[in-house]
Amino acid sequence: MKLCFIGGGNMASALIGGLIAKGQNASDILVVEPFESQRQTLRKSFAVNVFDRISKDALAGDVIVVAVKPQQMREACSELVKVLGNQLVISVAAGIRAIDLSRWLGGHKRIVRTMPNTPALIGAGITGAAPFSGLTQSDCAMAEKILSAVGECVWVDHEDKLDAVTATSGSGPAYVFYFIEAMQAAAQKLGLTQEQARRLSLATFSGASQLAMQSSEPASVLRERVTSKGGTTAAALAAFAAGDIAAQIETGMRAANQRSVELGDEFGRDS
Repeated sequence: MKLCFIGGGNMASALIGGLIAKGQNASDILVVEPFESQRQTLRKSFAVNVFDRISKDALAGDVIVVAVKPQQMREACSELVKVLGNQLVISVAAGIRAIDLSRWLGGHKRIVRTMPNTPALIGAGITGAAPFSGLTQSDCAMAEKILSAVGECVWVDHEDKLDAVTATSGSGPAYVFYFIEAMQAAAQKLGLTQEQARRLSLATFSGASQLAMQSSEPASVLRERVTSKGGTTAAALAAFAAGDIAAQIETGMRAANQRSVELGDEFGRDS
């Protein structure tokens, strides 16, 4: 399988590194990257073939992964459509709907729209993916093989649900970092040093997450097991409940979901 990446930034680099680690030949990866410094980095890091612009030679692949910023997508498509064949196109640009991508690519149909997240940079990501109408199972399997190079892949049956994916896992790392920040700040106010607060908070989050992932029981059951009646955990959870933290999390995720919808509307406009 030959792959072409349009854009050689962080997410493309994560996918390239993950694919090579899983056996993909670097010589079968082509990258279009306009910035010379980044082209040099890609050559040095991965020994892949790099190009400074979209051309027929640069697109000599079976799959094209478009990894440019959302606001650059239409311009990229205006060049891509000139030399695009019948390759599978995978978009990792937030907010760009497949219907708009298809329109900009002259009616191209072999499209998968995805929503990765930043833990992909360390091979621990999760990507939401939605097939364009009529996409074959073999195309979906090919896309999953690529996306799984940096973590898990979850398919949704319609791309409208990618707004919810964005609100959950796309934006989700920031929620986790926010909570860790708050834990560290509170721990320091309780008398711990900055380093103690950092180590305890990070290890607690990492360990609890791994425990939840390895358990077949719901998070609510795991939470109850830590919560002794009248104990310290119960006191903390009661304080969270009094502040209606769960409702605030839902409000925040609904805001992220709505903003994802709005971005799709904005980026998809013809003018």
